[in-house]
Parts: sequence; structure tokens; C-alpha cells
Amino acid sequence: MGDLLLVRHGETEWSLSGQHTSWTDLPLTEHGEEQAKSLAPLLTGRTYALALASPLSRALRTAELAGIPGVVPDPDLHEWDYGGYEGVTTVEIHRSRPDWDLWTDGVPPGPEGHPGESPEEIGARADRVLARLSPALAGGDVVLVAHAHFLRVLTARRLGLPPAEGRLFQLATGTVSRLSTEHDRPVITEWNVRP
Repeated sequence: MGDLLLVRHGETEWSLSGQHTSWTDLPLTEHGEEQAKSLAPLLTGRTYALALASPLSRALRTAELAGIPGVVPDPDLHEWDYGGYEGVTTVEIHRSRPDWDLWTDGVPPGPEGHPGESPEEIGARADRVLARLSPALAGGDVVLVAHAHFLRVLTARRLGLPPAEGRLFQLATGTVSRLSTEHDRPVITEWNVRP
């Protein structure tokens, strides 16, 4: 059984400011590009049974700069649809909803085409990804390049936890994390690794 490598894209202006960023397709900052390049020693020289990335430019550019070969865009790796909270920080949300928690409350609907997603809906997407990549893991390592909240939910689901338990796994920009197995059970082997 191979390992599942999770790569969070490099820094963007909104990841730096703490604004919720799902469908807004922001480029990497100069620092984000440097973060992505710095991941190459952790990711190149490996053979991947499967390499997938979110279709958003920040993830695809991170994969390119990190030197991951054969990356295929996968829409299911898209970040959580933050609906009406797109571009808004948690601090701003707490001004009108002091007890709001993304992991339990979800988000309000946004503009047309962006209804927002609940933790359960993100969990269902993560489950679809895990089901699709399971055969590839039987043949080797798999790498996913995506976004913080989505990868956190995917980690929770891989470990057999409810989607909202993704709240337990803080994930920094420009990092690699590795999920493996021990005694045939999924485990976290490395988290938030930078060279």
C-alpha cells in the first residue's frame, strides 16, 4: 500500500489575509511561488501511481513549481464552497455571528452557482476522492495538491472520522503531509512538512 501525500498550495494574498477563498482564482504571491518551489526536494524523484490537483490555478501552479509529474486536474479537489463568506475573514464573520464555526455551522448561500457547502457535503466529496484513488494506492504513492479545508476534511475521512473533525488538523500553505498505514489502518505519518 502506497502513501497519500497531501500538498497545500502556496500562499496567496487571501490566504495571507485570512479571507475565505474557494472559487476566487487567485495567483500565488511571490512568497507562495517560493514555497511551491521549495517543496520539490520532498516530491520529485518519486514515482506516483496517481497525481491529482484542484483545477484552480494556485494548486496547479504549486504542482508545476514543485515538479510533480503527470498532474491531472480533479474538480472534486476544489476548496470548500464558502458561499456568502467568500472573501470574508472569520474575524469579520464573528462581528455579526460571534459563535459561528465553519466546522459545525457551514456557510450561507452566495451568488448564483455558489450555494455554499456543509461539512457533510465536503465529506461526501472527500469520500468520492478517496474511493477513486484507493486502487492507485494499492500500486504506489498518490499525491493530491489542493486547499486547506478540503484536505483537512479528506484527512478526517481517511482516518475514519466525521468531516467536522478536520478542524483538528491545521494546515499551513506550501506544506506536504503524508498519510500512510500501520497494521492496515490509516495513520498520519508527517504533517505540515517544509524543507
